[in-house]
Amino acid sequence: MTQPEGIRSGTSVAEEEYALLVEGVRKYFYMGEVVVKALDGVDLAVKRGEYVSIMGPSGSGKTTLFNVVGGLEKPTAGQVYIDKTDISKLDAYELAWLRCRKIGYVFQTFNLVPIMTAVQNVTLPMIFAGFDVKERNERAAHLLEMVGLADRLHHKPTELSGGQQQRVAIARAFANGPAIVLADEPTGNLDLKTGLSIIELLIKMNRDLEITIMCNTHDLKIIEASDRIVWLRDGRVSRIERRGEVKVDVGDMREARGERR
Repeated sequence: MTQPEGIRSGTSVAEEEYALLVEGVRKYFYMGEVVVKALDGVDLAVKRGEYVSIMGPSGSGKTTLFNVVGGLEKPTAGQVYIDKTDISKLDAYELAWLRCRKIGYVFQTFNLVPIMTAVQNVTLPMIFAGFDVKERNERAAHLLEMVGLADRLHHKPTELSGGQQQRVAIARAFANGPAIVLADEPTGNLDLKTGLSIIELLIKMNRDLEITIMCNTHDLKIIEASDRIVWLRDGRVSRIERRGEVKVDVGDMREARGERR
């Protein structure tokens, strides 16, 4: 599949630093005469190789922001640039091309194909991207080795623990060498110990492959993995902090768990 014309190849020096640029993004939902402002003017710049976590209470706009950045929903207004391309302007074909090659996804529920082995699950996005058989099998085996599953290549999801399944999902997310990996509550279905191991793995993949990670989470442990933490409230960015600057109070902890202050 050739690169669609809508995918930009030219770029400015300033844009070259960033894997993701979000400029004035709004996403409104209309329920009769009621307007729900899920995102209400979000600006965000994420550098290449950066690990950013998105945090905030339920209803703050985290999921909507992820859906807009991942090309699953179009913004009501504003621009989203992934690897220099404004994805809000792409048609369905161009968007499918970009999602396949430029965005990796890690889901809370793993979303592995149950009848496929670990290596087959990891090669799946490479099939759609046009890798030949030899290259995708070699790359899948290498990625599974990176996530500690070199001895589980031919195991199906039902033969793997929850943590192992998430490791397969992480390997799959990095399969096509994306510009950015979107991790949506990657530790949400895991126990404390396994969740910590997944956080450590995401840090390792981020550093070793120098691929940007944006993590949507309620898990305060992920703060330790993040270069920056972006806090959302009422569809807007309320503050952005670097890891060493973060001060989490009791109210933040309750909100991150979806509780009231």
